Amino acid sequence: MRIVYYLLLAVFSQSVYAETVWSDYSVSYLQGGHYEVGDENRKVVTFEYASGTSWGDNFMFIDNLQSDNGDAEIYGEFSPRFKLMELDFDVVTKLYIATTMEMGVFSGASGYTSNLTNYLIGLGMDVKIPYFNFFKVNVYHRNNEHGDNNYQTTLVWALPLGPLYYDGFIDYATSNDNKATSINFTSQLKYDLAPLLNLSSKLYLGMEYVYWQNKFGIDGVDEKNANLLVKYHF
Repeated sequence: MRIVYYLLLAVFSQSVYAETVWSDYSVSYLQGGHYEVGDENRKVVTFEYASGTSWGDNFMFIDNLQSDNGDAEIYGEFSPRFKLMELDFDVVTKLYIATTMEMGVFSGASGYTSNLTNYLIGLGMDVKIPYFNFFKVNVYHRNNEHGDNNYQTTLVWALPLGPLYYDGFIDYATSNDNKATSINFTSQLKYDLAPLLNLSSKLYLGMEYVYWQNKFGIDGVDEKNANLLVKYHF
């Protein structure tokens, strides 16, 4: 898969010449008590950045996870999509080369450490659905550092619901010789407190719910986890 690295390097380098059309930054705090694989109680601080550019769009996040038992993890994803064409269709409006780099470092209280870097590349599209702010579909080939390669389909959406806002993603990753098929359905339902507090930027209070079947591809490990959520955009 050396060609994947070269292609990712080529498309990432285009970002240097991009004209930014819009951008958004946010910081979130999550706290939940039903995590699987490791300590069940964790606090998570997340930084997110999203932008639309002359060449496509981009999303990245970095999670800082702290467990009550002393385990710590930094995990992030960088996901630029590069526009191939715009379509004059009622449903599908744009096609992209979709890429993602996944990076993680884990440090256990027992002294155990691990890290990973995975590369994903495939095709993406914007889907026009009434009432949704956006709905995106990406289909990837996953080049995994640990274990065999596989495939992933990702859906991402945002839907205003009156005073509430509902957004999230679904990752469907196929099985391989090392891992079972995995489905991660993560969504947030939140309320913007900014108008009540006379803030110029959004301040959300709500809940994130995760249903992750076969978490990390581990057969039979299913996570059902509700987290308190506070999220500030700036």
